[in-house]
Amino acid sequence: VRFFIQPSARCRFMNYGVSLDTIEDAKQALKRAWPEIKNECRAVLGSELHYQAQIYHCLRTSGSVPILQLGMNVKMYIENCQTELFQMLDEKKHEDFRGGFETIPDIVIFTSNIKADWRRRNRDKTLISTLLAIEVKASERHRGRLRPGEICGDISKLSAHREEVRAKASDFLPVMMVIDTTDELSERMLPSAIEVSKAHAHDSEVEFMYVSRSVSFSSL
Repeated sequence: VRFFIQPSARCRFMNYGVSLDTIEDAKQALKRAWPEIKNECRAVLGSELHYQAQIYHCLRTSGSVPILQLGMNVKMYIENCQTELFQMLDEKKHEDFRGGFETIPDIVIFTSNIKADWRRRNRDKTLISTLLAIEVKASERHRGRLRPGEICGDISKLSAHREEVRAKASDFLPVMMVIDTTDELSERMLPSAIEVSKAHAHDSEVEFMYVSRSVSFSSL
């Protein structure tokens, strides 16, 4: 017996996961995925982009995030920035291109209202539909280490991004995730650098997640 599934019915038929509706839903999804994220990232040595893809995969599988609500490297242009940081970054551009700032979180969980459309032209909706945004830093440094300055810079951008969203009467959970899984001890973050980054995340009300070969922790 042959039968055909209409496109709209096919989407419902396939296992895309249960819709996530709140920040708490997104937070719990990340917590579910965290053990597998650690295992996957410890298993390979790769670039930052490779780890982003692994985290995306773990959120889809272990975290049960619907594919229609999960984006990577989503460009979000914010007009008439309200935060001092984004205003400063806007001022650094050529005057012909001023008037806003584009932030590009590595991984984002959206509300179902996004309808799997995170194209650049959909920027207004992507901003207010964000539930959780993750910035990823990885220890892909030949004869060098991840330093607190670059991590704290991303934390500050996450914090400013959230304030811009709050100015639009919405909110999301910002997360800084550090993948420090290099097998070279000389290329891992120094304990002091980790503490500085953690402290800045705490002061900025940004969640902080860290994994190395032997240590992991999460503020979630």
